[in-house]
Amino acid sequence: MAISEFFGPGFGQWFAGNKNKLTNVLSILIFLTVWELVSRLGKLSISLFPPPSWVAQEFWRMLQSGMWIRDVLVSSRRVITGFLLGSFIALIVGLLTGRIAWVRALFEPVIQLLRPIPSIAWVSISIFWFGLGESSKLFLISYGVFFIVWLNTHVGVSTVEPVLVRAARSLGAKGHKLFFQIILPAALPFIIAGLRSGVAVAFIVVVAAELTGASVGVGYRISHSREIFRADRMMVGLMTLGVLGGLSDMIFVRLSKRIVFWSGEGRN
Repeated sequence: MAISEFFGPGFGQWFAGNKNKLTNVLSILIFLTVWELVSRLGKLSISLFPPPSWVAQEFWRMLQSGMWIRDVLVSSRRVITGFLLGSFIALIVGLLTGRIAWVRALFEPVIQLLRPIPSIAWVSISIFWFGLGESSKLFLISYGVFFIVWLNTHVGVSTVEPVLVRAARSLGAKGHKLFFQIILPAALPFIIAGLRSGVAVAFIVVVAAELTGASVGVGYRISHSREIFRADRMMVGLMTLGVLGGLSDMIFVRLSKRIVFWSGEGRN
């Protein structure tokens, strides 16, 4: 007897439509099962490599105490603020360097000099410049986001097909009309890709940013848990970063499908 006949005629269609989701769930369940077995049956101390059941219990305790929600809200605020600021500056600079030769000649050498320096290398000097408050964290996250968004914006704007530009000009398009109707739509898939990568970078950098004198936040909680030898709490922080980053990327993909509907960006 076929499975669709056993569960009903609509099961086959439902299964086909949700196959990818079921596969994802199954993959996660297998991963958690293997993790649980390795932790309990392995040679490492269970307190150093806690199983998912322990991590889940600690998560519940942190959730009940309000610690987890507070950490998530503070870190999310820092990520969103730093992402928006870094992306805004990067978009403006990228649009200018991509289309105006003298701006490119003026700014690109400096940007290319600073781009290889990771955000974590600026932790000490950001404390020196901005102190232990939110400004240093905002600087680090914005710095990390800026370069990935700038690069994609710059490449997208500067590599627009010359045929499109010439065709638009022959039809009378020029100035801001040429930019907003031809150049920007053509570069938008690159820009969206840069913004999507920028979100991931923001979550990476927030961990380093919260080393600069923070007393709350997911990154701070991971660092503090290491100092008090709480591996289960560290795992909660790591899983939280993974879930937040995954959800942010999923939301961004859905939005990009609506914004750049003519492109393949956001399908994966």
